[in-house]
Amino acid sequence: MQLAIPSRLLNKLTIVISFIGVGVALIDSGFTLGTWLQQLFHFFYLFIIALGFSAIVERYMHPKTPLVLHKLLLNKVAIFDLFTSAAIVVLLALHFTDLLQSGFTMATDGFAAIKIAVFATFIREISDTDFNLKRTFLNPGQFFILSFLSVILVGALLLMMPKATTQPLSFVDALFTATSAVCVTGLIVVDTATYFTTFGQVIIMGMIQIGGLGILTFVTYFSYFFKGGVSYETQLSIGEMTYAQRLGDAVTTLKSILYVTFGVEALAAVFIYSSIYDLPGMSLSERLFFSVFHAVSAFCNAGFSTFSAGLYDETVRFNYPLQLTIATTFIFGGLGFIIVVNLLRYLRHRTERFLYRNSHSNESRYAYQPWLLSINSRITLIMTGALLLIGLIGVMIFEYNGILVEHSSWYGKLISAFFTAATPRTAGFNNSDMDALAFPTIMLTIFLMWVGASPNSTGGGIKTSTFAIALLNTLSIARGQGRVEVFQREIADISIRRAFSIMWLSLLVIGTGVTVISYNQPELELIKVVFECFSAYSTVGLSLNLTPELSDFSKLVVAVIMFVGRVGMLTIFIALLKNMRQRNYRYPTEEITIN
Repeated sequence: MQLAIPSRLLNKLTIVISFIGVGVALIDSGFTLGTWLQQLFHFFYLFIIALGFSAIVERYMHPKTPLVLHKLLLNKVAIFDLFTSAAIVVLLALHFTDLLQSGFTMATDGFAAIKIAVFATFIREISDTDFNLKRTFLNPGQFFILSFLSVILVGALLLMMPKATTQPLSFVDALFTATSAVCVTGLIVVDTATYFTTFGQVIIMGMIQIGGLGILTFVTYFSYFFKGGVSYETQLSIGEMTYAQRLGDAVTTLKSILYVTFGVEALAAVFIYSSIYDLPGMSLSERLFFSVFHAVSAFCNAGFSTFSAGLYDETVRFNYPLQLTIATTFIFGGLGFIIVVNLLRYLRHRTERFLYRNSHSNESRYAYQPWLLSINSRITLIMTGALLLIGLIGVMIFEYNGILVEHSSWYGKLISAFFTAATPRTAGFNNSDMDALAFPTIMLTIFLMWVGASPNSTGGGIKTSTFAIALLNTLSIARGQGRVEVFQREIADISIRRAFSIMWLSLLVIGTGVTVISYNQPELELIKVVFECFSAYSTVGLSLNLTPELSDFSKLVVAVIMFVGRVGMLTIFIALLKNMRQRNYRYPTEEITIN
């Protein structure tokens, strides 16, 4: 035990100092500093990297359990430490070589690789600590809400740094932009393309990724990766947030979420790049950044774009492969992580059965498996397909002689109509002039925005399953049935009650927002205010060009609506209200007159 104490102290010391180093690196990147201060920060970075090396060496010199060489070579953490250490050594060698060649006169401003090494040191050391969500301190709902608030506040401060913008940004505008990014909404009060530098756009992309997945996902996975597991209480908290069927599935679910997210985003970035590789006026690095930014923004259903006019920009307005790629990406992101994993597992099983149906080997593996596609997946996929079809038909009817006129070919009209019908499902990208939409299309878009994406996804809205349960319950009552049944299963009463709670709470928040904004700015057109509030609550990001006209007070109201829509009003109630114990009695049942 005596040997373990210095290791723990060194770990804690490295965490504190590297955390300070991350803050210093952000300040160094966002502000123009004097040469002497840059030199001081530069030596501080090198000290942190050396401290991180010491912590790694100490960890392997005095391990908690005896090290076995052949097991060590197969240990993923040891392999990670080896490769990152080697990369940092090479980085430092190149770094000092450049310094020696310049006679130690080279400017130290902008050593991005050194700053990344400092951040990697912080992540490595904090992940080796005992992360635990104690329910006596914060319940999962409270942690979820506070984590979003923290990221929004930090993001707003980062966006106000001089090097993040091309001109000064007020705190209200920074807070609005950060809220829109973390809540993966896409509403903007300043032009993302011209108001923010590449550094500022990287900050926005980082907030989108964190907001789409959640801090708990990253923290838990890093803790699991470096320590080989997470605490029992943390697994309970994760299980509540991800609705895992079994406690042991919690971490597995999080791993699947990360793999699916980064896999789909990487694939989408490749397809986006292939669709714009010959785009004039863009360098290779700009095309790569455009591809990655839009892949992350699309999968997270954020709707942010590095073009001022979004996908309605003249250079990509008729780029149908790009529109199809982005539409497919945000539909995947809006399906929900668990649904996507379940669907991929089902498709893999069906493919294996088709390929090996005549094979006599491993027959049990390729045998028919009932309910491999869960009832959640079935309801979500059917409702998603139905809403996409309704939207497509509606846009084709209402806009055939409207916004679709500029598309000369039939497939151009079809793809543009499909994109216009799909993007209200909380994606927020626009491939047309929103002010030119016909009134029936606006009403259809409001409805599609309100329903939104699916549960456990990066999208918002009341969710497709909520609307499906409410619709099934209505049909059940009309038929005189006492239960809600679908696919030979009975829907639990708690699911029905939760669905109607989510629906009326959403309308309460949206109605309150419309009332307050209309009172503050009575000159605004009501339909535009209604559209804006539905878009904000459902974290869509579409706007009838109203957002820049909002006052500071109205911007704060919309920011609150975005936040409530992202975390969920029901989640806020659960986090704030104390749970009552279930009592072992029931009162007599009374039927209340409703209609």
